Amino acid sequence: MMMEEEIKSLIKVWILALASLSYCYFIVGKIPKGKTRFFFLLPILFYFTILPSTISFISLKGVIAFFFTWLANFKLLLLCFDQGPLSSNQPKSSLKSFISIACLPIKIKQDDPSLKSPYSNIKNKKNPSHQNKQSNPSHHHLETPPKPFLSLPIIILLTLLVVHLYCTNNQIINPSLLLVLYLYLSLEIVLAIGATLARATLGLELELQSNEPYLSPSLQDFWGRRWNLMITEILRPTVYHPTRRISTRIFGRKWASLPAVLVTFLVSGLMHELILFYMNKIGPTWEVTWFFVLHGICTAMEIGVKRALAGKWQLHRLVSGPLAVGFVVVTTMWYFLPPVVRSGSDLGIKESGAAIEFFREKLISAPKLLHCII
Repeated sequence: MMMEEEIKSLIKVWILALASLSYCYFIVGKIPKGKTRFFFLLPILFYFTILPSTISFISLKGVIAFFFTWLANFKLLLLCFDQGPLSSNQPKSSLKSFISIACLPIKIKQDDPSLKSPYSNIKNKKNPSHQNKQSNPSHHHLETPPKPFLSLPIIILLTLLVVHLYCTNNQIINPSLLLVLYLYLSLEIVLAIGATLARATLGLELELQSNEPYLSPSLQDFWGRRWNLMITEILRPTVYHPTRRISTRIFGRKWASLPAVLVTFLVSGLMHELILFYMNKIGPTWEVTWFFVLHGICTAMEIGVKRALAGKWQLHRLVSGPLAVGFVVVTTMWYFLPPVVRSGSDLGIKESGAAIEFFREKLISAPKLLHCII
């Protein structure tokens, strides 16, 4: 019964959230940008901030907080100044595309030639054959991105295995390592669900949401180009670019990116702290924030060293890759997981096990129920 009540509660949450975004589309979007638009958006920003507290299940709280408290609120803040993916600068969108882009972890793929890198013309002049390939539309359709090593069915099977091992207290694998694996795999599933909903609604191609972070050769590559790219996409215009503009006046253009990186990681840490506060129902211990501050410092140092060396020397990716990914895993076990484990929430992994058992029983009982009706 508890699972059924939670499903009903989740349906109510989505109905109210869709009504809120419809208000933003039909009313707020017509109001002049700036303070006036921000004033009319305040009730929605506040509602999306407290929205996860209306859900009981830990896992669902985390997903709702990710979708609405973080993604939707940050995109709506950009809308206040007519910036970001919801702004009038984007192609004219329908209500369904506005809602999808606002709350789902997606970015629509842009095929506009004007969005290509300004360096592409220089490369094409040096290589005419490359220019012909670029100018021929048929090559665009023939090119397909390489398939990831871990496809969605494999990720789902691995998640089921991790949940089973953790819930049965199997000592084959360290419980903390199982939680790290669950964190990665569950995020991949959440991103895939968001992309599936968006594709079914919009029928458009989407940018990569994640790019095999376990293959990262460096921390900069891990956080900037592989791990949860939708968060990276929203943090750039809301935090990184404004901070970089300010720090340029103080530190100069060459080193302005370093404080911008630190502030971006700090904001990311605070948002993760807020999400875990919803999930754990205990006050913040700031360990999660320190985890992201530590990675911000290390990433900024990595960028600084690369610039100082100017490509003269670097570690081979067969060495740097395991070091980078290993550092992420170890520091996650040191700083990210302890407050979660102390709270007893375990990132909702036990709830996932209960949910799997609930739906398994429903599937088993469905043929029996159908037989009784017939």
